Amino acid sequence: MFSWMGRQAGGRERSGGMDAVQTVTGGLRSLYQRKVLPLEEAYRFHEFHSPALEDADFENKPMILLVGQYSTGKTTFIRYLLEQDFPGMRIGPEPTTDSFIAVMYGETEGSTPGNALVVDPKKPFRKLSRFGNAFLNRFMCSQLPNQVLKSISIIDSPGILSGEKQRISRGYDFCQVLQWFAERVDRIILLFDAHKLDISDEFSEAIKAFRGQDDKIRVVLNKADQVDTQQLMRVYGALMWSLGKVINTPEVLRVYIGSFWAQPLQNTDNRRLFEAEAQDLFRDIQSLPQKAAVRKLNDLIKRARLAKVHAYIISYLKKEMPNVFGKENKKRELIFRLPEIYVQLQREYQISAGDFPEVKAMQEQLENYDFTKFHSLKPKLIEAVDNMLSNKIASLMSLISQEEMNMPTQMVQGGAFDGTTEGPFNQGYGEGAKEGADEEEWVVAKDKPVYDELFYTLSPINGKISGVNAKKEMVTSKLPNSVLGKIWKLADCDCDGMLDEEEFALAKHLIKIKLDGYELPNSLPPHLVPPSHRKSLPKAD
Repeated sequence: MFSWMGRQAGGRERSGGMDAVQTVTGGLRSLYQRKVLPLEEAYRFHEFHSPALEDADFENKPMILLVGQYSTGKTTFIRYLLEQDFPGMRIGPEPTTDSFIAVMYGETEGSTPGNALVVDPKKPFRKLSRFGNAFLNRFMCSQLPNQVLKSISIIDSPGILSGEKQRISRGYDFCQVLQWFAERVDRIILLFDAHKLDISDEFSEAIKAFRGQDDKIRVVLNKADQVDTQQLMRVYGALMWSLGKVINTPEVLRVYIGSFWAQPLQNTDNRRLFEAEAQDLFRDIQSLPQKAAVRKLNDLIKRARLAKVHAYIISYLKKEMPNVFGKENKKRELIFRLPEIYVQLQREYQISAGDFPEVKAMQEQLENYDFTKFHSLKPKLIEAVDNMLSNKIASLMSLISQEEMNMPTQMVQGGAFDGTTEGPFNQGYGEGAKEGADEEEWVVAKDKPVYDELFYTLSPINGKISGVNAKKEMVTSKLPNSVLGKIWKLADCDCDGMLDEEEFALAKHLIKIKLDGYELPNSLPPHLVPPSHRKSLPKAD
């Protein structure tokens, strides 16, 4: 099975990481073209759901789609990540970005208009031509030599309108375009302004277009420094309430709170929160290149399952049509009964209801087709997809796991991602267990006089207190025993089951670290080792 994988994988160590990526990409492309594509073509899947995938869809870099109402900071967010202007960039309080802009890597800075972009076989946008000139005139690609863009591409979308503005037609199906991108990107970021939480009708329809892509969605509450802590709590609650009405999932979406632009914070009360949230978002984005193969595999599985369901629906409609008379009446009846047909197919083929396309949209599309021209069910095509899902996918997943182990870790680098990776501005630098790492004096010494007073009230014998007496003081912190046990192991440097005054001071310092909300280290860092115990440590060569 997958002999072509074995041949390519055999030379993996010689060829390096890039060949490994091509091995997985080739496997995905081959599976799609041999197993899924024939089924899609037989039952006109591309006319109902999504155009056929091309080579560029498998080979492109991870993409991020930014969506939000106007003036929520989408373009500024891209500028913040890149730390560089890009062609076509316009920033302002009014709806400035009126186009879809694909920001991608290029050796020279420049832009490509939409009509030229959709005929470029190296770009994954060829199928966007079906949305016509009204869209293509509002689509462009900005290319620039930026380190961040070597690993990811970013899609900036037009600001979603609200109020009377949303009544103005864009000239193309905005939600259909968003759905096309959503099926192909690795991450969808919904941006909200702390002062603009209302979800307009167009924004609501846009979010609904992401149905089935919930695992890709992240939410950013931007400009959070413009409100104080009390207002921020109310804003966050209002945002979750608004999203709950639009996104019908039991899981709570991950919301990142902060101010994503390179300007001073207007309110510094929540600076630590904003820094932690920014780091979490950066880590999520930085992991995209390494998870790209798994994401493409996941999307292929979703597509294959939908293609199967579509084939069952189309072939059922074909089977129910009369040979001669009453075709139009039967067609109307079948369209009206489509919800019942869904239930019948679910029972007959043991398919989950979540795999079926939306009923209303399917009914509208079926109005335009002659059911007698549909194909009957072809079991061999279904069996090929079933075999892929049950056998081939498992082998490819195993190969992806091997590649992840053998390849160097792929992380997005450059731009804002480099600003917090090293040095004193790295998140957590000089905080918690890392405090005092670059100081000559033992960091515990500043509070040691207070700890010494407590130590001598615990009846030390020969300069040490027993575990029983130490426990009496340590449990007053109200930390759970599992945490106090770890603190004891870290503080008892000589492992004699007792604590001298320096070890006791260290234990109290570690308790303070935990109570301040920081994590304890797994092993004691050198700068926290008590001075009298350092002589026992092995010296560096």
